[in-house]
Amino acid sequence: MINKRQKYDELLPQLASLIEGEKEEMSVLANVSAVLKERFNWFWVGFYLEREGELRLGPFQGTLACMHIKIGRGVCGTSFEQQQSIVVPDVEQFPGHIACSSLSRSEIVVPIFDKTHRPVGVLDIDSTELNTFDECDRQNLERVCEIITKTLYS
Repeated sequence: MINKRQKYDELLPQLASLIEGEKEEMSVLANVSAVLKERFNWFWVGFYLEREGELRLGPFQGTLACMHIKIGRGVCGTSFEQQQSIVVPDVEQFPGHIACSSLSRSEIVVPIFDKTHRPVGVLDIDSTELNTFDECDRQNLERVCEIITKTLYS
């Protein structure tokens, strides 16, 4: 059976090749969310993009989602404001967690930056299991977001 690190090692070059040269933001983000959801079978995978001073729902795969998140609120808004990835082993323990679905138990959020290192949005991933995400996920999902930056925002 293939382990998580091996999945990422196979996925990253494939993902880079898939979106290379593409500039249509919604199409790229839609395909990235689909690829991640399909590969890892997480509960929810998607993007929130900064628009007019808030995070707005972008392309995603999964169940119903919150459409607006204030910067600084919840895991997504906090990650965006702090400009750093956040791994949440148990969403019930995260102060101010926004529960878009009661089935979500753990979460990882990774900011996406433009070429000047200004945050433009976040990659948000939820799992129905506790403690799903770890340092391996953080490092590799940051690499996914770097590929997105290189493709769309540089």
